[in-house]
Amino acid sequence: MSVLQTPEKGPVIHDWRPEDPAFWGRSGKQTARRNLWISIPALLLAFAVWMVWSTVIVRLNAIGFSFSTDQLFWLAALPGLSGATLRIFYSFMVPIFGGRRWTALSTASLLIPALWMGFAVQDSSTPYSVFVLIALLCGFGGGNFASSMSNISFFYPKSQQGTALGLNAGLGNLGVSVMQFCVPLVISFGVFGFMGGQPQVLADGSSLWLQNAGFIWVPFILAVTLIAWFGMNDLSSARASFSEQAVIFKRKHNWLMCWLYLATFGSFIGFSAAFPLLIKTSFPEVIALKFAFLGPLVGALVRPLGGWLADKLGGAKVTLWNFVLMIVMVFGVLHFLPKGGEGGSFYGFLGMFMLLFITTGVGNGSTFRMIPVIFRTLHEKAALGKKPEQREQALKNAGKESAAVLGFSSAMGAFGAFFIPKSFGTSMALTGGPEMAFYMFVGFYLSCIVVTWWWYARKGAATPC
Repeated sequence: MSVLQTPEKGPVIHDWRPEDPAFWGRSGKQTARRNLWISIPALLLAFAVWMVWSTVIVRLNAIGFSFSTDQLFWLAALPGLSGATLRIFYSFMVPIFGGRRWTALSTASLLIPALWMGFAVQDSSTPYSVFVLIALLCGFGGGNFASSMSNISFFYPKSQQGTALGLNAGLGNLGVSVMQFCVPLVISFGVFGFMGGQPQVLADGSSLWLQNAGFIWVPFILAVTLIAWFGMNDLSSARASFSEQAVIFKRKHNWLMCWLYLATFGSFIGFSAAFPLLIKTSFPEVIALKFAFLGPLVGALVRPLGGWLADKLGGAKVTLWNFVLMIVMVFGVLHFLPKGGEGGSFYGFLGMFMLLFITTGVGNGSTFRMIPVIFRTLHEKAALGKKPEQREQALKNAGKESAAVLGFSSAMGAFGAFFIPKSFGTSMALTGGPEMAFYMFVGFYLSCIVVTWWWYARKGAATPC
C-alpha cells in the first residue's frame, strides 16, 4: 500500500462530507490537502506543455525555418483552440472516471506532444503542417485545467473553495511562467547529452538545442503521473453521468459565468500566449524571452489572492471593480506602444502589461469563487420548506452542477488562448499594429461590467454572490 494513502480509505472514498465540521477536522481536511498538492504540479505541467509554443516560435526561424509572422501567431493560437475544445469534454470526465484516474491519464497524455515536438524541430525540412498538428496536440494540456478544477471543487467545503481553487489554478497557471523562464535556459545547452540529439547551429555560429523545449518536461510528466495514480483519491459521491451534468446547459448562470471567465482567464492565457511575439514585433530591439515569463508569473501568483478577496469581500464586488481596472490597464499599454513604428517606451509598456496581468489573475480567482456560491444559492432557495433529505440532495446537486460549470466555463475561457493571439495577428496584418485588437478587448470588458453588475453585484440582484 502506498504511504500516500490512508489505509482505511484506499484510492476510492465512499464517505465524503466536507460541510460536516467534525468530519472535516478529523480526516477530510488532510485528504483534501493531499489531493490538492498533487493536483497542482500536474496542472503546472499541463500549462507548461499547453503554452510551450509561445516561446518556441520566437526561435523557430533562427534554426532554419522560414515561417511568416502570421503563421507563427497561428502556432501560438492553435493550442488555445484545441485546448479550449478539449476542456468541453474534460469538464465532465471526473464524475464519470474519477479524479485520480483521470488526473493520471490526462497527465500522461502530455508525453505525446512533448516528445513529438522534440523530434520535429531537429529537422529543418519538417513541414508547417506537422507543427500545426503538434500545436493542436499541445491542447491536451489546456484540457486538463477543466477536469482539475472540477475535481478539487468536490474536496472542499463552500467556505474554502475560493482559496482552494485559487491555489490549484494560480500555482497551476505558474506553468506558463515556469516554461517561459526555463525554456530559454534549457535550449542553450545539451541537457540530455547524446540522447537529446544534435544542436542547431545559428547564423552567428552559436548552438541551440530547441528540442529541449519539449524533452525537458518528459521526466516530470512521468513522475507526476505515478504520484497522481498512487496518491490521489476518487470520490464515489462525485460520480455522475453526462446526462446528470448536462443540466447546466439549461442554466442561465452557466452561460453568464462563461462570458465573464472568458474575459478573465481568457485574457490571462491569451496574453500569455501572445506576449513574447508581441514584444518582439512591437519592440524589435528587445530580447523578448528575457521578459516574457514575467507576465504569466505575476498573473498566476495573484490568482489565489483573487479567490481569497472574493471569500472575504464577495466575488461579484471584486470581479466588477477588477474589470474596471483591466480597462484602465489596457489604455496604459496603448499609451506606451510605438506609434507608426516610432516612439513608445518598452519599460512603460512592460509595467502596464504587468498590471494588466495582475488584474487578469485577480479576476480568475474571483470569478471562479462566484460559481459555487451562485449554484448553492439557487439550490438552497429551491429547497426551502422541503424535507431534510431533500435539502441534503439539493446541496449534492449544487456541488455536481457547480463542478460541471467550473469545468465548462474554463473551457469557454480557454478560447481566449486562441482569439487573443489571432486578434493581434489579424490587427497587425490589417493595420500594422496591435491597437485595433486592444480596443476590441476594451469593448468586451465593458460588457462584462454590465453583466456582473446587473445579475450579481447591484442591490436587489436575484443571485448576489
